[in-house]
Amino acid sequence: MAISPPSDLVLDVVRAADPASVQEAQAKLKSNRASFEANSLADAGAGFGAAVGILNRDSVASAATGTSGVSANKAMPETYRKFEAMVLQNFVKSMLPADSEDVYGKGTAGEIWRGMMAEQIGDVISKSGGIGIAASLAKDNEKKSATGADIAVIDPNAQRVSTAMVQELQRNTFAAVERGDNDNKTA
Repeated sequence: MAISPPSDLVLDVVRAADPASVQEAQAKLKSNRASFEANSLADAGAGFGAAVGILNRDSVASAATGTSGVSANKAMPETYRKFEAMVLQNFVKSMLPADSEDVYGKGTAGEIWRGMMAEQIGDVISKSGGIGIAASLAKDNEKKSATGADIAVIDPNAQRVSTAMVQELQRNTFAAVERGDNDNKTA
């Protein structure tokens, strides 16, 4: 029978230790390993996007098939991509659990971490092709450039109707305020 003194000593110590302490130590080791892997990715310049490899793989496939909606000779403008990332950030933040103090922390710091996580996820999704907002904006911009219609034509009748609706709403609002003021003065 072979004996490996270092590993046997470690196992004996673990067996003799309190189970709660062992679980706490294992959690700290896992946390340290995850932190090391994240730092390694960031140092290599890969960052969060490398950790979400499935999104990157999908973006390569859509680029190869040309399904981005933008003409093949033009790249996606960065402003459209950033806009889509901002929209996706709001979507993702609303989907993340808000009552998970174990994940994000408590109070304002937890909200900040939650927002930062949503920002990173939204950015990665938009860089990988997104949901089509940036492509749609770029396509509309290409159409506008091709037709030379940079200024939108406003129908004068629609403008008159909308102005009349706004004025009627203002009149009703001011009338309600005046009635409320008169009621407060008499009471």
